Amino acid sequence: MLKIVGCFTEAHDFWLVGLAALTCAVSAITCIELLRHARKAPLRIRAIWLAVAAMAGGSGIWATHFIAMLAFEPNMPSAYELGLTGLSLVYAIALTGLGLAMALSAVLPFGAALGGVVLGVGIAAMHYTGMAAFEIAGHIEWDPVLVAVSLACGAVLGGAALPVALSAKDWRGRMLGAVLLLVAICSHHFVAMGAVTIVPDPAVSISASAIPARWLAMGIALASLTILALAGAALVLDIRDRRQLELTRERLHSLANAAVEGLVVCRGDVIVSANNSFGRLVGLDAGSLSGTALSRFLPASALRIAPDDAIEQPVEAELSCAEGGTIPVELIVRPVTYGNKPHYAIAVRDLRARRKAEGQIEFLAHHDALTGLANRASFNQRLDQELKLAQATGGKLAVLCLDLDRFKEVNDLFGHAAGDAMLVTVANTISALLGESQLMARLGGDEFAVILPCSEAVAAGRLAEQILDVLDNDQDGAAPVIATSVGIAVYPDDADERALLLSYADTALYRAKSEGRGTYRFFEPKMGVQVRERRLLEHDMRHAVARGEMHLVYQPQTDVKDGAVIGFEVLLRWQHPQRGAASPAMFIPIAEESGAILQIGEWVLREACREAATWTNPLKIAVNVSGVQLHAPHFAQLVHEVLFQTGLKPERLEIEITETALIRDPGRAQSTLRQLKALGVRIAMDDFGTGYSSLSNLRAYPFDKIKIDSSFIRAVDDNEQAAAIVRSVLGLGRGLGLPVLAEGVETQAQLSFLAEEKCHAAQGYLMGRPARIDAFTALTHGAAAAASEGALVA
Repeated sequence: MLKIVGCFTEAHDFWLVGLAALTCAVSAITCIELLRHARKAPLRIRAIWLAVAAMAGGSGIWATHFIAMLAFEPNMPSAYELGLTGLSLVYAIALTGLGLAMALSAVLPFGAALGGVVLGVGIAAMHYTGMAAFEIAGHIEWDPVLVAVSLACGAVLGGAALPVALSAKDWRGRMLGAVLLLVAICSHHFVAMGAVTIVPDPAVSISASAIPARWLAMGIALASLTILALAGAALVLDIRDRRQLELTRERLHSLANAAVEGLVVCRGDVIVSANNSFGRLVGLDAGSLSGTALSRFLPASALRIAPDDAIEQPVEAELSCAEGGTIPVELIVRPVTYGNKPHYAIAVRDLRARRKAEGQIEFLAHHDALTGLANRASFNQRLDQELKLAQATGGKLAVLCLDLDRFKEVNDLFGHAAGDAMLVTVANTISALLGESQLMARLGGDEFAVILPCSEAVAAGRLAEQILDVLDNDQDGAAPVIATSVGIAVYPDDADERALLLSYADTALYRAKSEGRGTYRFFEPKMGVQVRERRLLEHDMRHAVARGEMHLVYQPQTDVKDGAVIGFEVLLRWQHPQRGAASPAMFIPIAEESGAILQIGEWVLREACREAATWTNPLKIAVNVSGVQLHAPHFAQLVHEVLFQTGLKPERLEIEITETALIRDPGRAQSTLRQLKALGVRIAMDDFGTGYSSLSNLRAYPFDKIKIDSSFIRAVDDNEQAAAIVRSVLGLGRGLGLPVLAEGVETQAQLSFLAEEKCHAAQGYLMGRPARIDAFTALTHGAAAAASEGALVA
């Protein structure tokens, strides 16, 4: 040790030693920074950066050695052999590059340490090759112990420098790695120089080809410039990396602030960074949250921040706000690397909107959205509970079914908004009459039901009377009139299970409606028979066309002036196999309510057009069309298809529409009628005077004919008001340029009245009763064809 110190203090120029140390420090830092940059680079260019790092490190080692050699003052002539001096530089760069490559190898175990050892070997190889190039007038003797110590210094310190530098998370760690590399180089050099003893020998001469010290200084200067250039490159790379890192952080922060959810990055219980969404949730500025304890906002029981406790599934918790109060949130925790240190990112999702939506969904699952009453599912569940309770206590339970009278007409006349308002009014009005043990529900449409636990059935009757009275008294002149019918069934008197009890209450409701509406009825056993009859009739009607049970009859329409037949109205008849002839007044409403009228109406239209297309005389054919058909999609296309397939000219077909068919959806009705007019089909208003807003309908819709209802015609002989109405309609027709046909003409006096008032056409038993078309062959095909047919029959 004394020898090393003596060599350093007595045989070296301190200024040049300092320069060597500075050169070594710059090269060590440059080498470390370039090595770290090479590790981040893609594989395809990593070798280039390793070569640059090897150049910086190897040149620095070489320059350090030879600057220190210049500082060495042996007090005798000296020089440097050119080949070995160059070889020492090659060794320094090559072995430094090999060590750096091994340090970045992903295959070698302990690659960084092994690479550092190889780098230490490179320091030794460079040093002793450089010393071999040192020529002096004397002999150099080596201390083997110090030589071994120098080798150990280079290998051990080099083996420690690279792992420390590569594992560093901040600039302090990188500087420590550079210092270890600096110490490895310097300690090796000065220990090795301490191992040198020069014995002067005047007989030893310096070769003429040796490099003088001044020329070596130029080479050292060139190596130093290389180091400085590479150091500048390393500095530029470091600044660029810092800027990119800062830019990346800014982008990530901007993305985090753009997130709707709150985002927090924390280390342990300390918040490192938070986005604006989290700041808004807790009521603080996001920038002020850094360094704040996370437990201030989230309970420790809801969130565990530990290496093995990352929350993989969302966890619900209560977020504490800065100004008091809590917010329900959902937390998701993921481990992240932030600033080269393990952190945790926490996504905080506000659950208030979801909780509100869930509450609404829960409410809608058991309640009607419009009225807020219990829905059918909730009603059935409650009814089952009340039935069990009544069975256990021996009490009674009444079910009241309510159905608003003529509610469809309210929707058609005043619009669906008025209909909805009426439903809400009914719900609120009736609910105000009920006690806590009673429940009202909306089963669908305008159907309501009430559960009434009671001791006697008479209590249900009293409630029904209260409902009818309160609805009758709660009327606003500007709003549609509210009227309802009520059907009542009682457990256990009528039924002992839910489905049957509801069915019987509905049967009683149907009876209340059929007996005048605006009243209530208790279930009676005979009512069930009537309901079953109606349902059987509906079932049979759906198959009547396919079974050939329905047929058409034709009633002639004549010119009032000369009595000539101008056409026929088609009428539907049903010959039931068991019931016999079924009245259209009975089965047509059922067909409309069930939707079967669409199938039946299409068959009537096709059959009538097919028949009319075979007539020799081009008489008109009038077909009644239900409001259900008129508002069905593509009805006009159906008429066009039927005309095309049957070959009937459009002007021979007359579609008869009642006024009530128009008010359900005036816009669609008007569109459909205009499409029919465009086909050339004629449109007649049937039963004029019995519907709504007749005059406005005549102006709004493209009618070609007016048909006066038979109820007015039958009374023209003995009722002056009826006669005045008929005269007014005829005058209206003349004013509008529309022909008028009178229905239900049964007497000659009625026909004479119509002739005097200049009515255009008439229809009724007087001109001909409805019959199958065969009875009118003379009219449809001429007298000759009728005579020929009669002869064939004979």
